[in-house]
Amino acid sequence: MKKVVFISHGHPELSKGGAEVASWNLYQHLKQNGYDCLYIARADGASHGGSTFSKRGEEVLFHTAMSDWFNLSTSNLKPLFSDLSELLRQFSPDIVHIHHYAHMGIEIFPAVKRAVPDAKVIFTIHEFMAMCMHNGQMVKRESLKLCEKATETDCSKCFPSHSPGDFLLRKSYILDQLNYVDEFISPSLFLAKRYMDWGVPAEKMHVIENVLPDLTPVPPRQLREGEKRTKFAFFGQVNPYKGLDILLQALLLLPEEIKARVTLDIHGANLDIQTSDFKEKVERLLERAGSMVELRGPYESEHLRNRIADCDWVVIPSIWWENSPVVIQEAIHFGRPLIGSNIGGMKEKIENKAGLTFEARSASALANTMMKAIEPEVFDHWHNQLTADQQAKTEHLSMLKGLFSEYSATGS
Repeated sequence: MKKVVFISHGHPELSKGGAEVASWNLYQHLKQNGYDCLYIARADGASHGGSTFSKRGEEVLFHTAMSDWFNLSTSNLKPLFSDLSELLRQFSPDIVHIHHYAHMGIEIFPAVKRAVPDAKVIFTIHEFMAMCMHNGQMVKRESLKLCEKATETDCSKCFPSHSPGDFLLRKSYILDQLNYVDEFISPSLFLAKRYMDWGVPAEKMHVIENVLPDLTPVPPRQLREGEKRTKFAFFGQVNPYKGLDILLQALLLLPEEIKARVTLDIHGANLDIQTSDFKEKVERLLERAGSMVELRGPYESEHLRNRIADCDWVVIPSIWWENSPVVIQEAIHFGRPLIGSNIGGMKEKIENKAGLTFEARSASALANTMMKAIEPEVFDHWHNQLTADQQAKTEHLSMLKGLFSEYSATGS
């Protein structure tokens, strides 16, 4: 039987990040298609008895940590080069698909290759962490100005405790570890190009969207006579990069007669743990917006269908590039057009395909776009453009079959 190991920096039942969910969805899809799969997820805290591994259902939790966030490195190599390696040798996979190295260490790539040298190593890129020390956001640390590319001089200005030479060595070290990867997958062309420009070989790069579970479209909200498409929704974490403050400012710029009809549901959390400046800014805007806004809090994936049924448009006002936000795919599959910032993966996934875009970081531009979006004919146009075809499932299986063919051809 074809054997695939997935390695994620978190279990999706314990951590709701995009990489965790993407790896889990593909893991489930491959199991349904007859692959023998093992899912290994890094977990916080020590296991019972202090062992490196513990079980969560059929999955394995990997108890380890990363000590050097500058170099994305770990000084504790035993969990990678001894414990994980032994587990991989016992399972003897044909393919090891890594979805992140955070909390484990960038050395996971040579560790895996050394443990199972005949297995193909796939790495799905989910963000810019390798090239950007600022949480992988590719924005300036103080001004939040967008970075078009990572340069050692600019990086040193964001983090003056490290010289440009330090960043040059950092890049060299990380790329050396990535040399152990046989194939890279990026869920967006935008992200793929950034990494190829940074030094990842173009011949190893594949652009394949993340896999979603099967989702049934939600019928559009029924309108009363003369009613417009005035119900907007925001899904995601509430932090300075997601642009909720821009969206709230846009609401306040709408003409009074439109404000009386527009509503915004905010589905997300973590405002309470943000910096005081950002938290206070959002709280002031929420107070001014009043009854236009409802805070509906975090949600589980099984609740998304009902929540998205209540809205007409999903708004993604992020001020950073984004790569392939899962909410874009989910909105498309559930049948809701989007309004998104005209940068990065948002522009790639939405513009001329699934809705409207606006000038990133501009509340006035977003307000104008929302005024356009409330017209029923605009909603109908973009709703009719949406397609729930999951080509990603076919593309992932096709790539794996090609790798298995290569594996067989080597005689392994």
